Amino acid sequence: QVQLVESGGGLVQAGGSLRLSCAASGRTFEIYGMGWFRLAPGKERDLVSTITVTGSTNYAASVKGRFTISRDITKNMVSLQMDSLKPEDTAVYYCTLRRLGRDYWGQGTQVTVSS
Repeated sequence: QVQLVESGGGLVQAGGSLRLSCAASGRTFEIYGMGWFRLAPGKERDLVSTITVTGSTNYAASVKGRFTISRDITKNMVSLQMDSLKPEDTAVYYCTLRRLGRDYWGQGTQVTVSS
């Protein structure tokens, strides 16, 4: 099994920044990639960004140029630097990990951006 623990959420004003981190533990070998999704009230869970073990990244159009994903393979951690935050970025952010064709999820961390 794999366990994911997120940290770094909070309340910030529009235009501000936050950094989310996610640490993976357990069976962390043969990881394909990690990433972030978010769930806003009344909406479906959406992809924010992903990064593979080789470093290939993917971003949702709505966050491209504002968010940056990075990973530390040695520590099995993934981070999401969020800059120029907007009220519409308000959501619960979930860390995810793909290993051997299975997806694992963290408990989520709340990000609230005030206008």
